[in-house]
Parts: sequence; structure tokens; C-alpha cells
Amino acid sequence: MDNLSPEIIEKIRQQFEKAPYPRVPLDQSPKDDLNALYIHNLVTSYYLRYQKVIDTQGKVILDAGCGSGYKSLILAEANPGAKIVGIDISEESVKLARQRLQHHGFENVEFHVLSIYDLASLGQEFDYINNDEVLYLIPDIFAALKAMKSVLKPQGIIRTNLHSSLQRSIFFRAQELFNRMGLMENNPEEMEIEIAVETMQALKDGVDLKAKTWNPIPQISNQPERLLSNHLLVGDKGYTIPELFAALTEAELEFVSMVYWRYWDVTDLFKEPDNLPAFWGMSLPGVSIEERLHLYELLHPVHRLLDFWCGHPNPRESVVPVEQWQLSDWQGASVHLHPQLRKSQVREDLIKSITEQKPFTISNYVTLPAIAPVEIDSTVAACLLPLWDGGQLVKSLVERWLKIRPLNPVTLEPVSEQAAFEEVKQLVSKLEVFLYLLLARSV
Repeated sequence: MDNLSPEIIEKIRQQFEKAPYPRVPLDQSPKDDLNALYIHNLVTSYYLRYQKVIDTQGKVILDAGCGSGYKSLILAEANPGAKIVGIDISEESVKLARQRLQHHGFENVEFHVLSIYDLASLGQEFDYINNDEVLYLIPDIFAALKAMKSVLKPQGIIRTNLHSSLQRSIFFRAQELFNRMGLMENNPEEMEIEIAVETMQALKDGVDLKAKTWNPIPQISNQPERLLSNHLLVGDKGYTIPELFAALTEAELEFVSMVYWRYWDVTDLFKEPDNLPAFWGMSLPGVSIEERLHLYELLHPVHRLLDFWCGHPNPRESVVPVEQWQLSDWQGASVHLHPQLRKSQVREDLIKSITEQKPFTISNYVTLPAIAPVEIDSTVAACLLPLWDGGQLVKSLVERWLKIRPLNPVTLEPVSEQAAFEEVKQLVSKLEVFLYLLLARSV
């Protein structure tokens, strides 16, 4: 533990003892935040890695660095039947987390005042570890990643993140300034916060630091937690994509995906993604995932977090991407609705679209994976209704399609089973890209 900078850890602990994070009211519920539930649902990351649909019943989920417990509450809401375990080095934060989960009626939970380095002492293994907004504060990220890996089940998944050194460079400048002013030698308190506020307010509006970190957030001077989590954040550090991958290699973990993977496609940065300049068109198909992500951050460093999923290397079972499926794969496959869309309101809206013969915008509910609205023709959407009752075989959807669209609207000839199969395949493939629909091959 000598190389883990205990002094810095203690300063961080003290900061969150006095200002537990996040400051979300106890009675606030994430039930209607489908985007947050989508990200925190184990089904999402598990499908990205293993192309399988799992049941969260009985799974064991760790919130490593649970803070005041709001993310623990999201994890509990998003994963019905799972056990939630939370740890944090701040006793005050853990107390609030216990109160929060109890207030919302969750009983299969437990919280511990514990360092991430001491996870093995719990004597438990986890299907999923959520380590959100924590890793970049830890002095030794390699040791932290290894500690999480040591309690991760063979097919388990870790979600964690690092601050981007490119996107966040302006805040690192602010931290350096206030450190030189002596405001961060000890844990920043009221006096240090007041000096920082006075400094920023006294600067001319055109001064770069103020223009980029202060003016865009008018209420920041009245919200000390914003200052403490940015300008005066003790232990804050930034990383690049190559450094992220180097850390995973050191910890013997394998990258799975960026959490917001749809917003990391370098081709989206070009005016014509389907007509790239010759150099890019020839080069991109052959570069690694790491290199593609690094190119993105060099061109467009807009993401504050390098937010990613990872797991044990070399999963035992090979995954065949949907675009590489053979006919036999499709014929035996089943289709499932993502759990966060399996809501009565979404179904009612779908029925209304079908009745009124209006397009159904499925991306209105879970917006995160969609860069642009995702619409489905009302007649086509009617084919999906059975998915609200549970998973369906592709062949069952084809049978329903033939009942809904028995005739070709142009020729008025009967639609063949093969034509219906291709239409269903096209629809399902389109929605699987966003994980609105999940596909499972027959075993």
C-alpha cells in the first residue's frame, strides 16, 4: 500500500465525507430515466460482449465507489432480482446510500466502508462491477483494475471510466493554478472555495480560463460541489485512449466497448461518411479499435469521460456478429426487446401509431444509441407487438408479417415466405444496431 499515495486517498475521502456525491434528493427516482437504466442494465453490456440475452435475476452487482448511492439505485432499478453491493471510502456517503436504497424499498442490498484495493476481503464474486466517476481519482489505476478483476466472475463485465486529458485540459489548468495559490494543499473548504470564486469572478470575461470553465455555467459560484468536482478536484488526472488500453494490458483485462459507443465512430466526423477522402477510405478498415478511438479523440475531443466496458480476456465462447450470420443462424434465432423498452407506455404508443397509421419513432424512449431519430413504418411496427410479451422466434415474426402484409402493395401479388423473411431480417437488423432489439442464436 506504500505506493498507493495514502495521503491523497485520505484527502479524497475527507472531501466526500463533507460533500457526498452525487447530491441527488433522497426521494428522486430514476424509474423514468430510460437512458440511465439502459446503460446500467447488465443486459446491454453482456449482449455487446457475448451476443446473448441474459436474465438479471440472481446476478450480483458491485457499485465500487457508490458515493451517496444514486447509481446503486439505478443499478437496482435496471436489474430486477439482482443483489446490489456498494462500497465507498466515505462513511457518510455509505450511510446515505443505505438510506436511499431503503427509502426506495430495495432489500437485497448491502453497503460497506471499504477501499477498492480491499475488495477481496468481501469474499464475493460479481457478475458486473460499476466503477463510475472514480478510477481517475485513484493514485494507482492498475492496482484498482486488478483488484476489480480479482473479484469478477469469468464472464463478468466491468464498467469504469477515466477523465480525458484532451477534453479536460482546461480544468487541469485551473487545478494547477489553484494548487499554486495554495488552495489544494489541504482539502478545499469554505475559505478556499471563496478565494477560487472571487478569483474567477474578478477575471475579465475574455480570459481563456474564465471563458471556458466559468461563463458557460452561470450558477457555478452558488454550487460549491461543481467547483469541488472540477476546479478544486483533489487527485484528478487525465488520460488518452492509448493510456487507457495500456492500463487494460497491464491489468490483463480486455476492452469490450465504449459505453456510448455510437458517439465514437470516426467516420461520423466527416461530411460524407460514405465518401471518405481516399487516404481515410483505404486506411480505416484495417486499423484497430484502439487506433480508431484515438483518431476520434485527436480530431474531436468532446467526451469528458473515456467511459468503457472491459472483462477477462478471451471469452470462452466465440461471438459471430449478426452481419456474418448464415441462413441457418437466422432461421433458428429468437428476437428480444431490450428490457428498457418493455414498458406499457411504449407499447401503448406503438399501438396508437399503428391505429393512426403514423411512423413509430422508437428512439424517443432510449435516445442514447441513436444519433438521429429511428422511425419505423406503422405497418412494419405492428410486427413487433408480440415482443412485449416476451422473446419471439424469427419464424414467428415472419408468420405475423405474412398476416399483416399478405399482398405486395404494388403488384397485389401474394407475398412469398422468402420475401417476408427478408423484410423481417432487414427490420430486425436495423434495430439490433441500436440494441433496441436483441438477437440470440439457437444453441
